[in-house]
Amino acid sequence: MAYWLMKTEPGSWSWDDQVRERKTHWDGVRNYQAANNMKAMKRGDLVFFYHSVDEKRIVGVVKVSGEYRPDPSDESGRFGMVEVAAVKPMARPVTLQEIKAEPKLADLALVRQSRLSVLPVADAEWRLICRMGETTV
Repeated sequence: MAYWLMKTEPGSWSWDDQVRERKTHWDGVRNYQAANNMKAMKRGDLVFFYHSVDEKRIVGVVKVSGEYRPDPSDESGRFGMVEVAAVKPMARPVTLQEIKAEPKLADLALVRQSRLSVLPVADAEWRLICRMGETTV
């Protein structure tokens, strides 16, 4: 199993939206590196759900429930989407400020590639962030 982080603007798609819909297609990604990360996702992989813009915090965990396939909203046919299902909220959301303050997370892609919307998370990083968020998955 691999771990990931996906960013969303809560005004466009929030954790509450995800919970209400339970499963959704994660589409609209138009960055090649983010798309390549989505191509690497496998059913069952776990993903941090990150509210970007003003909040800048991890608020929940979703699971990849459908692997990469064409995104019908992309007229060029170059990009795809995955399906994700809500797993659970973070008991305590973990802010970007807290992540940046933790030396063990200095190499986290969220810190190094702040503009990328779909990022890999290493096993040790996943476990540490879950502890910081008082969440077990």
